[in-house]
Amino acid sequence: MHTRRIGDVEVSAIGLGGMPMSIEGRPDEARSLATIHAALDAGVTFIDTADAYHLEADEVGHNETLIAKALASHDRGADVLVATKGGHLRPGDGSWTLDGSPRHIKEACEASLRRLGVEAIGLYQFHRPDPEVPYAESVGAVRDLLDEGKIRMAGISNADPDQIRQAGEILGGRLVSVQNQFSPAFRSSEAELRLCDELGIAFLPWSPLGGISRASELGSVYAPFARAAEAHGVSPQQVCLAWMLAKSPVVVPIPGSSRPETIRDSVAAAGLELTAEEFAELDAV
Repeated sequence: MHTRRIGDVEVSAIGLGGMPMSIEGRPDEARSLATIHAALDAGVTFIDTADAYHLEADEVGHNETLIAKALASHDRGADVLVATKGGHLRPGDGSWTLDGSPRHIKEACEASLRRLGVEAIGLYQFHRPDPEVPYAESVGAVRDLLDEGKIRMAGISNADPDQIRQAGEILGGRLVSVQNQFSPAFRSSEAELRLCDELGIAFLPWSPLGGISRASELGSVYAPFARAAEAHGVSPQQVCLAWMLAKSPVVVPIPGSSRPETIRDSVAAAGLELTAEEFAELDAV
């Protein structure tokens, strides 16, 4: 497995996004555990989750609990960097709400610590800016958690360039990651990716294949991805992830998966080398 760095930790170049295993359309637990174990067997050492990845109001942290169970039952579980997030909520009616208050973030982190069964969370990220709370206060709470040793590394998610710079200042230069939506269908985070590359901060694309419902359509919607896939004898999804990896050494895609076969396919993208011509054509989509 090719590797990249998040902060001072070396991780697999392709991570695993846990959300599909806990929200609408999720599989049974057995298949989810098999998916996580398949990722570990394939060399994945980075898994992304959040306390908001659940369905019902009374099952907050469903995905964190699932991942903790999977890691505890695999001999490579201790080698995995787990990233979780706080500040987003799901009331149980299908909606997503926000609470970026320092009190909530600190309480959410404590709950995540218990569910993950660790003394310190490897990477904790502020999930999404809350317009009702000054951004500096939300990120300040993450800084406090870092100072207190509750988390080992700090990141932010769904941030713009100004917020990335501000978070870096508030965290005293200790911002290690930015997790934003990025895919062939969603290119508006190019500026954030370039800034992360400039600053040496890991950029973690979420929904890198276009989302749960659209990932399978990638090749039919974007012809260059289909052509490159045919040329290399791989899936358009592999080509997509290889394209992202080629954009910058700070990129660590976290494709979501709920089947062993799809995460195995995604992991293979780390070894796929695109030609300069292919990359240019894909990047122009």
